Amino acid sequence: MNTPKPLAGFRLAVTSDRRSAELIEAFERRGAEVTHTPLLQLAPLDDEQQLISQTQKLIEARPQIVVITTAYGLRRWVDTAEAAGLGDQLLGTLGQAQLYVRGAKAHGTVKALGLEPAAVAKDGRSASMLTLLEGKLQGLTVALQLHADSDHGMPHSLRELGASRVLKVEPYRWQDTSSDSGISALVEGLCAAHFDAVTFTSAPSVHALFAAAKARNRLPALLRSLAERVVVATVGPVTAAPLIEAGISPLVPERHRMGAMIGQLVEHLGSLGTLQAETVFGPVQLRGRTFSVQGQDCELTPGQAELVRALIEAGGSVLSRDELGAAMPEASSKHALDMTLSRLRKALPQPEIIATVIKRGYRLNT
Repeated sequence: MNTPKPLAGFRLAVTSDRRSAELIEAFERRGAEVTHTPLLQLAPLDDEQQLISQTQKLIEARPQIVVITTAYGLRRWVDTAEAAGLGDQLLGTLGQAQLYVRGAKAHGTVKALGLEPAAVAKDGRSASMLTLLEGKLQGLTVALQLHADSDHGMPHSLRELGASRVLKVEPYRWQDTSSDSGISALVEGLCAAHFDAVTFTSAPSVHALFAAAKARNRLPALLRSLAERVVVATVGPVTAAPLIEAGISPLVPERHRMGAMIGQLVEHLGSLGTLQAETVFGPVQLRGRTFSVQGQDCELTPGQAELVRALIEAGGSVLSRDELGAAMPEASSKHALDMTLSRLRKALPQPEIIATVIKRGYRLNT
């Protein structure tokens, strides 16, 4: 058989908004079929006056400590300030304050602006940031650059640590897309394992998916599928945290970068997502929904791929109709299972690869 591209035959769901084109192109270049459904979209700053007003208040207040949470937020904040003629004043205020920075990317942006951080929470977690601030805020004015959709209770936590005043700066916001029809298709597709893998680049997107599934009474089915059937890839531990809390074991690269996530997912699917078996017609291989027989590739439907996967994993043992039906949850009846089997055989170059064992079930013809 010809060696396919590393992700040929696999169906991936990409849930990010920012930098999604880069991610999709990387997967498609490796042969994957990609569905893009952004769970949250960056809202345009139609009214920049709010951010400008927040910046003016910060400049006037001269906070002793400024908490920087994201690289993108900091860049957008500085760009908006410069457009309003406040750039130098903002950088001067930041330069006089102690900067506490969350994450490596935000650290890089701070350095690029010519600023020196007082401390960096290298793991990118808010909890680590709060640990760094313990015993340092009593009676001080603190400014907090909010992280997009949510501050995760940070203002309250800063006050509990002794801050006398907390100034919030919101450089950008997310708009919820959970009511979109595309979200419903994503939820159902993941529940039925129509996707081989799903990627997340932010924790808010994970929360948005869970909320969308809950609103559709599909959360238990979603969690079960993500834990058992669909590979979940994340860009780092912060993104992975809500998944782990839900009992899911996602892929988390050692380097918290999108390129590292892509590489890890390619390696994982290549090693664990490809099934092979020897049959009377020669070797067969299932990669995602692409089934190869004697060098010929055929594209299967999600239900057909589930049946083939179950038969290969059985190693030639007989599977009853009930067992095959359990492998294909979307089969609502034995008639639906029979129809899927019939169409599967017609789709195969060698229909006899699937053997019928009278009154017992079906097996791979090994």
